[in-house]
Amino acid sequence: MGTKTILVTGGAGYIGSHTVLQLLQEGFSVVVVDNLDNSSEVAVRRVEELAGDAGKNLVFHQADLRDREALNKIFASTRFDAVIHFAGLKAVGESVQKPLSYYDNNLIGTITLLEVMAAHGCKSLVFSSSATVYGWPIQVPCTEEFPLIAANPYGRTKLIIEDICRDIRKASSDWKIMLLRYFNPIGAHPSGHIGEDPHGIPNNLMPYIQQVAVGRRPSLTVFGTDYNTNDGTGVRDYIHVVDLADGHIAALQKLFQDPNIGCEVYNLGTGKGTSVLEMVAAFEKAYGKKIPLVMAARRSGDAEIVYASTMKAERELNWRAKYGIDEMCRDQWNWARKNPWGYGSPESES
Repeated sequence: MGTKTILVTGGAGYIGSHTVLQLLQEGFSVVVVDNLDNSSEVAVRRVEELAGDAGKNLVFHQADLRDREALNKIFASTRFDAVIHFAGLKAVGESVQKPLSYYDNNLIGTITLLEVMAAHGCKSLVFSSSATVYGWPIQVPCTEEFPLIAANPYGRTKLIIEDICRDIRKASSDWKIMLLRYFNPIGAHPSGHIGEDPHGIPNNLMPYIQQVAVGRRPSLTVFGTDYNTNDGTGVRDYIHVVDLADGHIAALQKLFQDPNIGCEVYNLGTGKGTSVLEMVAAFEKAYGKKIPLVMAARRSGDAEIVYASTMKAERELNWRAKYGIDEMCRDQWNWARKNPWGYGSPESES
């Protein structure tokens, strides 16, 4: 078969960097394209170090997917066997305030990427979608057949891109596309050298808890304590980022091995729900101290309980999540302890 070469967009980001490392360790050559909008080149360098000898098979280009000329150059210089597409803006709250920048970045970037892929004869894609396409599910677990409705501009960009993928596959049967709907990725590589490093105020629970633990923020605000759940707090399906990266490798293998792939969709989660307070307790166990909490009213737009059905991925990709919340919290704290300011320094915050 020879070495396959994969283009990873957004490969300097949180999930991207962990997936790039797994790809290198599995023997792939990887080219990363990232505009470093919400990521760091330090992550790419650390992936290279962690990969050891395989690090020599990693190339990095700082470029924006909307820059067609730059993208064409990259495709002209290398023949790609497939593309894993992570690049995009991803904060739900920010997308409500700045819808145009989300539509511009996520949709125009993806359309340009797909056009350039087609022009260069690369029609195999793994796309980073999201459980936000289920909106507020009326029941759980969410299966891939659930009705799709996005409740915010970020989620809508994911859903529109899924629809674009379904449409281009209908129009041209030589496309092979995997749509992976992630639930809530947390944790970090066990080495503690790569992890999540959001710019500004974190939007998700775990990076926020982490910043409280290292003294960057005074307390964690828990939104909603009157949900119909065991302890009144919202329930989500948290998945270790290393398990998620493995899911991409499994999807890629299926893409290469199964000639009948059209446009397939898979949930990547654990199939278990964990409440906010259960997650705080698990983190406190790893951290060895209490996290100061402030209880607040529900946030508009938050669903009560969301977790995945993972049967389809288990059956067709032969993949299932291996790690529980204790390992997720252990690895998250290990990363936070070693990198209290993420890839930057206190000065880079100002």
